[in-house]
Amino acid sequence: MTEVQPKLIIHGGAGSSLKGKGGLEVVRQSLHSVVKEIYDSLLQGTSATDAVIQGCQLLEDDPRFNAGTGSVLQSDGQIRMSASLMDGAAQRFSGVINVSRVKNPIQLAQALQKEFDRILSDYGSTELLRELKFPIYDPLTDLRLQEWIKEREDNFRKKMAGVVAEQELVTSTEARRGTIGVVVLDRQGRLAVGTSTGGKGLERIGRVSDSAMPAGNYASQYAAVSCTGIGEDIIDECLAARIVVRVTDGLPLGEAMERSMKESRDRHRDLGAIALDATGAIAWGKTSEVLLAAYHDGKAIGDTLEWEDNELMGHLKS
Repeated sequence: MTEVQPKLIIHGGAGSSLKGKGGLEVVRQSLHSVVKEIYDSLLQGTSATDAVIQGCQLLEDDPRFNAGTGSVLQSDGQIRMSASLMDGAAQRFSGVINVSRVKNPIQLAQALQKEFDRILSDYGSTELLRELKFPIYDPLTDLRLQEWIKEREDNFRKKMAGVVAEQELVTSTEARRGTIGVVVLDRQGRLAVGTSTGGKGLERIGRVSDSAMPAGNYASQYAAVSCTGIGEDIIDECLAARIVVRVTDGLPLGEAMERSMKESRDRHRDLGAIALDATGAIAWGKTSEVLLAAYHDGKAIGDTLEWEDNELMGHLKS
């Protein structure tokens, strides 16, 4: 098999402002360091699925982002996380929904790739956790607890929590939301994608995000997409699957992303997406003001942190 230049793109959420996120350079450093570590692994021959898992774990372990350690709390004060993994070459999806007490939800999604039953809810995920003998882990951070206590005192007037945990978060009134996601093209030309989230935060008990659904995380041999933003908006658009199907049906990735973002904007959705196709083209899009994404195009690391607010999408051709 002819080898190709590996590519990747990751995201750490979408929202309305970079304020309260430790500053642009701090977020940039966090995202770029993850991109570099994944890309170095890809150059060593790591598969797309393994690289996605590696990247998701790095982002889940960073308390700055709303996934794994640092996940937000639902209205009852409990953390319920969701994650999914999709192998584009096999076109196989697996995921867990509203799981607790685990450090890396993406590892549970990974374990389910070889199972007949590949998507588990909270009870099933807990049993899987026991079967795998993963250690019990509490992903709660002090800042997330402070945020929940403050909102409880205010009778949960906010509809969602913050995406990035910084000291300013507990006094910020700006709505921010998101997940973490990793999209990879490996040296063998295989695509894979993973998405993980702590949810919207402060939501109704048991609410399920898009991150463990094909709406928010989808791949084929032709394209792979991870989404972020308001989960219900992403689900209503079936966004990740829509973009992938359009590319699979022959539309260039940039056009598929642009058309999908225009449709989402026309329907007043609040979301973002990152994508790769089998040729190595990279694309990203948003209807929100900010998309926290970074990528490696085979030559250098770049990001979307200073991308113009009024631009719907960006595209790097292969």
